[in-house]
Amino acid sequence: MKFSTLMISLLTLYFFLISYTNKNLIFFPASDFFYPLLKTSNSDSTPTELSHIVFGLIGSEQAWHQRKSYIESWWRANVTRGLLFLDKPPSDTLLPWPHTSPPYRVSDDLTLFLNKSDIRAQRMVHGIMEVIRETTTTKNEFRWLVMGDDDSIFFVDNMVDVLRRYDYRKYYYIGGHSEFLLSDYLFSFNQAFGGGGIMLSYPLATALAADMENCLNRYLMLNSADNTTRACIADIGANLTPNRGNHQLDFRGDISGLLSAHPLTPLLSLHHFDMVDPIFPSKDRFESTRHLMAAAAADQSRLLQQTICYDRHKNWTFSISWGYSAHIYERIMPRSYLQKPIETFNPWLHTPRPPTYMMNTRPLSSHPCEAPHVFFMESVHQDGQDEILTTYSRAWLRALPPCSLTADHSPDYISTIRVFSPPIKRTQVRRCECCDVIRDENAKAEIRFRKCMTNEVIA
Repeated sequence: MKFSTLMISLLTLYFFLISYTNKNLIFFPASDFFYPLLKTSNSDSTPTELSHIVFGLIGSEQAWHQRKSYIESWWRANVTRGLLFLDKPPSDTLLPWPHTSPPYRVSDDLTLFLNKSDIRAQRMVHGIMEVIRETTTTKNEFRWLVMGDDDSIFFVDNMVDVLRRYDYRKYYYIGGHSEFLLSDYLFSFNQAFGGGGIMLSYPLATALAADMENCLNRYLMLNSADNTTRACIADIGANLTPNRGNHQLDFRGDISGLLSAHPLTPLLSLHHFDMVDPIFPSKDRFESTRHLMAAAAADQSRLLQQTICYDRHKNWTFSISWGYSAHIYERIMPRSYLQKPIETFNPWLHTPRPPTYMMNTRPLSSHPCEAPHVFFMESVHQDGQDEILTTYSRAWLRALPPCSLTADHSPDYISTIRVFSPPIKRTQVRRCECCDVIRDENAKAEIRFRKCMTNEVIA
């Protein structure tokens, strides 16, 4: 009797424990139990930070005198990490070397190794290996290698946010195409153009460095650094992951139309500022760079992001490229149309027939219902703790009659547009923001950004 009572008690306890366990205990995957050494360490699961990125910049001693302002506009002394590789030692006029510039090295002389005198393309590719060599003692600290030119302008906070999306332990080759279709055709549609930044996961960069000498000999006939890099990476087994926020800027002239309709993706880089007009009126190229960086310092996540709203009573459309420009159109225009850049720019080279660009554009127009009133950013500052205020001033008089659709409501009298945006960084860019026109009187218009409502249509 005692034995049967004991068995009943044990069975009752057993079923109670099974029931409690199913409800309260966490079961780990079998792989964690049988193969604990395969588990990822906590350090590997931490988000990518700026300290995990090393930059390799390739430049010339002669050009550095003029171009260092581009790099110093985004380089953060004692924060960003990387090296500038010059083709020869700096002259006395560049010394002492300022702490505001990246530390420099002189590129390896490859003339004897390659048995050729013109090694410009190969020097730039070889720079990848030289960065890896210089960071050998700290290689475990790095997750990404970003290569650029001495006139590459990087937006490093956005770069960190984008690179966090990818597993740095795998092979990744990330960058942008040229906007000029012929460049992509002549070189490769599978190539990242280096001026806009080539972002390599550190394992891929290490593998590329290990094969560098063989690959340079294998593709000695190529005279393009970016195409050589693409070929070497392809032979390792990786292909390009395109990113629309990297901008080679293969244009001439006025690129304001492009910058006023940026794709719905974080801005990572701009290039070729020496080849295009200054992006802000009444400022030179270096002043323009610093002015744009003032907006970037306030909120990189919104920089150049296009936000559209309407004053339906007056039949106006406002298109804001945050931190850069604002347009007013004298009729209601849908976002599907306004997201196409106005072709204010010229192609890198003359082409006999379209298509010319790797994107859809819309032509410049002198029609009063099509041509915008154009404003450029004048200032940016934090408005207390609640909002960021950017102010845009009229660039010039439009010198056109009013659109027939607006009747007596021409915005010619508007001289300033004030835009209020949240101080919180945008972490999701799968959908644009929306805005409301809260005032347009006494020569000023005021706009407030907000999250788009469910099912809201921007048209």
